[in-house]
Amino acid sequence: MKYYLTALPLILLCTQGQAQTPQPFTLKANIKGLPDRYVYLSYATGSETYRTDSALSKGGKFTISGQLIQPVEGRMYMDKKAAMYGEGDMGSFFMEAADMQLSSGNGRLKGAKLTGSKTQQEQDILDAMRAPVTAKLKPLSDAFNKENKEYIAGMKAKKSEAALEPLKKKLDKIKEQMEPYYEEMGKIDKTFIDKYPNSYVTAQLLRFRVTGMPLREGEAAYANMSPEMQQSMHGRAIRKELDGLKAGSPGSIAHEFTKTDITGQTLHLADFKGKYVMLDFWASWCGPCRKGNPHLKALYTKYQSKGFEIIGISDDDSNHDAWKKAVSQDGIGIWRHVLRGLDWQKRQKNLPNPEDVSDYYGIHSLPTKILIDPNGKIIGRYGGGGEDDEAMDRKMEEIFGM
Repeated sequence: MKYYLTALPLILLCTQGQAQTPQPFTLKANIKGLPDRYVYLSYATGSETYRTDSALSKGGKFTISGQLIQPVEGRMYMDKKAAMYGEGDMGSFFMEAADMQLSSGNGRLKGAKLTGSKTQQEQDILDAMRAPVTAKLKPLSDAFNKENKEYIAGMKAKKSEAALEPLKKKLDKIKEQMEPYYEEMGKIDKTFIDKYPNSYVTAQLLRFRVTGMPLREGEAAYANMSPEMQQSMHGRAIRKELDGLKAGSPGSIAHEFTKTDITGQTLHLADFKGKYVMLDFWASWCGPCRKGNPHLKALYTKYQSKGFEIIGISDDDSNHDAWKKAVSQDGIGIWRHVLRGLDWQKRQKNLPNPEDVSDYYGIHSLPTKILIDPNGKIIGRYGGGGEDDEAMDRKMEEIFGM
C-alpha cells in the first residue's frame, strides 16, 4: 500500500478560483432521536475559506441557512474535537444552492439522507457502485481502526519502539490485505469519473485521485471536464496537481537542488550529471518503502559500477533520529541521503517553500521513485502517478543490460 502525503482535513481547502456570486441554501433537518444540543455544519465558501454554522437541535429538528458559490461537500457533527480526527458521529453530503432536507430515523448524523440536492444524488450513485467493495472492506477497516487506536495509545504512553513494533507489523499486514479492495475501488471511481465528467462529485473525487494517476490519464480526465467544471474550486486544484505531476514525470527536466546529506556533506544534484540517478522518495515510517529497500540495494549493487546512483529523499524532517536509524537498519547508507525540506508551518499557512524537494517532483505518495538520465532529463516515474517496480526493472535492463 502506498502512503499518501496529502491529508484529508475536515474541510477540503482549494486553490485560488474565479469569483462567483453566492447563492442561498436552506437545510432543514429531522433526525429522530438526536439529542437536544448544538449541531455544526462546516463547508467551503471560497477558494481558501470555509465556514462553520451551528443550530440547536430540538426534538431532532433544526434549520441551517447560508450561501454557496458552488456545490460543496458539507460535514455535520456535534463533537468538534472528535470531528477534527474524523471520529465520532459525523455525516457528510453534497450541498448546493437549494432547499434541502436531511432525515434519519436512528438518531445519528452518519448515514442521514439528504434530498433536494442533485449533486448528492450523484454521490448516492457512486456510493451504490462502491457498496459491494465497501462491505468487503469494512471488517478490515474495523480491525485497522482497533489496532491503530492501540498503537496511538502506546505512543501516548511513550512505550518503547520494541514494544510498538508488533503493532506496526499488524497494521502493515492489514494494509496489505486492504490493498486489493482499494484497487477495486479505484476502478469503480474511474468508471464514475468517465461517466459523469461534469459532476462536482467527480471534481472532488478527481482532486484526490489525480495524484496517483499516470499523467496522461489525469490529463485526459481533466480535458473531459467542461470549462465551467475546470474553473471550479476543485477543477483549478486539479490543474495545479497535474502541473506538479508533469514537473516530475518523464520528459521534464529534473529540478536541481542542493541539500546537506545525512553525513553533513553538501549534495548538489548537478554534480551527478553524466550518470543515471534514481531519486527515492521514502520515509522511515513508510512500511512499503522499507520493504522495498532490499530491491533497491540489489539494483544498486548490479548497476552502480555502470554509472547508476541513488539519492534517498526522506520525509523524516521532524525526526532525524528515526531517519538515521532506518538508513542504518536497512543497510542503505551505501548511497547518499537527504531530507525533503518539509516545513509544516509554511504548508499549513499555504506559504511557498523553495526548500521542499517533493513539491518540485509532484510527490504525494510514498514510495515514489524518479529516474533521471545523464543529461538531467526525467525518463521514469515509479510509484505515485507512475509505473510499477516491474516497469522500473525493465527500464534498468534496457539502459544497462542484464
